[in-house]
Amino acid sequence: MPRTDTAPTEPVAPTRLRWWTELPLILLVYACYSAGRLLVKGNESTAVEHGLAILRFEKDLRLNAEHPLNRLFTREPWIGIPADFWYASLHYIVTPAILIWLFRSRAVRYRAARTWLMTSTFIGLIGFTLLPTCPPRLLEPGHGFVDTMAQYSSYGWWGGQASAPRGLGSMTNQYAAMPSLHVGWSLWCGVMLWRYGGTRTTKVLGVAYPLITTIVVMGTANHYLLDAVAGAAVMGLGLLLAPHVMRNADRAKVWITVRITARVAPGSARSRGAGASIVSGGCQTAPRERIPRQRESVFGPGAEPGAASADAGDGAAAAAR
Repeated sequence: MPRTDTAPTEPVAPTRLRWWTELPLILLVYACYSAGRLLVKGNESTAVEHGLAILRFEKDLRLNAEHPLNRLFTREPWIGIPADFWYASLHYIVTPAILIWLFRSRAVRYRAARTWLMTSTFIGLIGFTLLPTCPPRLLEPGHGFVDTMAQYSSYGWWGGQASAPRGLGSMTNQYAAMPSLHVGWSLWCGVMLWRYGGTRTTKVLGVAYPLITTIVVMGTANHYLLDAVAGAAVMGLGLLLAPHVMRNADRAKVWITVRITARVAPGSARSRGAGASIVSGGCQTAPRERIPRQRESVFGPGAEPGAASADAGDGAAAAAR
């Protein structure tokens, strides 16, 4: 039975991530998130109905964390002003900082963490689209909420309309309260700090950051308690879906690579064939010739050996000599 030798198969090294490919990807996802919040502005009356429905549901469950916190933040500026800065700024700073930290020091785990964050963000965008919700601060004053960001707007860079910079409040969707991605992103940051921080301080920060963020979003009247719960649920769903997203992304990458290779390879082969030189250079070597043109030196220019001499073998050639 013939033996077939097979070359050993070496494991394929994972593709090395580069910052100049990662940064545009992250910016693209965030741009889609921001544009999506802007483009899917819900009807105001529908959003208010959803907000009131959440309040009624929480009342049925005997949950009322928003009112006491909002009264505290409104009454005590030394709590309310830092809380407004926390809400308006930290998710723009802490989340990218942890992404950069993971990319530089934990590159093996970075791709899974980044995919988890992006998947959850897109799920949250679906929630904004299907369930526009009025935050507590935009309800009628009779419901007992005060917009602390409007109250303390003279201390910060945000305007009275939203947490957006002054004059840009109308350019954001203020009815994107459900789910709270402030809470969701802070939970992701907390998990990353807890798992990969390696010190007691980072573990404490990993617990404190999402917990304080949850208190802040309710105390500033930007979210209901159930918004925060939904934000945590969205992150849980994103964590479950992230492995499937990565596998499908790998398959798509392989498929694209194969298609590109299939298109480029025939052209490369033709180029190589056109550029290759013919080794014989027009010289033909007859049987038993050791060098080209040997037959011309024996039989004369243009002569061809006869059948007898070609078939006679070594003995006949010796007799002729």
